[in-house]
Amino acid sequence: MEGTHTAPETLDFDGVTRLHITVTAGLADVGADLVERAVSAGVRRMTIVWGGYAGPTEQAMAESGAEWTRLEPQEFMSNALTWVDSVRADGVIREPFDLPSAVVHEADIGAVAATALVEDGHSGKVYNLTGPEALTTRERIAILGTALGRDLALERITRQQAIDRLLADGVSPQDAEYVIGWHSDPPVEARTVDDTVERVLGRPARTFAQWVKEYADRFSR
Repeated sequence: MEGTHTAPETLDFDGVTRLHITVTAGLADVGADLVERAVSAGVRRMTIVWGGYAGPTEQAMAESGAEWTRLEPQEFMSNALTWVDSVRADGVIREPFDLPSAVVHEADIGAVAATALVEDGHSGKVYNLTGPEALTTRERIAILGTALGRDLALERITRQQAIDRLLADGVSPQDAEYVIGWHSDPPVEARTVDDTVERVLGRPARTFAQWVKEYADRFSR
């Protein structure tokens, strides 16, 4: 049977004892039901990647009686994939801000989630997740350019242009305002390197240079 987390009634938790949830659009209204169904079926340990704040699903998990770990990653390194088309077209990346962000590799988020699900000692923990360095937009562009062997440039656009671009991609006005607002003034947690990934995994967090090496072919012309 196939199902989706935004329609909990379509999911079969028979035999499942551990569950990972990533908060996405459409989950807020049904997240509590998802957690209740899972726990009722025998799920005893859960991890969740938050949606930017502790919402209904995160609260339901904390009150479920099951073991839980909340992961609070800051900006994903994979956000750089939104630059693919402009890098291929003219080598100019258009962004409204040039502020430091301790971007985190999405594979490290997955590794922390897996560790918390299979190893003891993580129940009730809230993990802020970042990469090993805080990089400005220009610094990330420079790392990408070096890997590609190309000169890439940053062209600053206005806040409204950035919002309009998200709207054109189908993002809701509320979400567009939230995303651009976050990037205009990242919280201190997003600008400060946190060693949680290294402490949980027993190895250093992956760097942006490593991420670029893995995805360089996506940016090639």
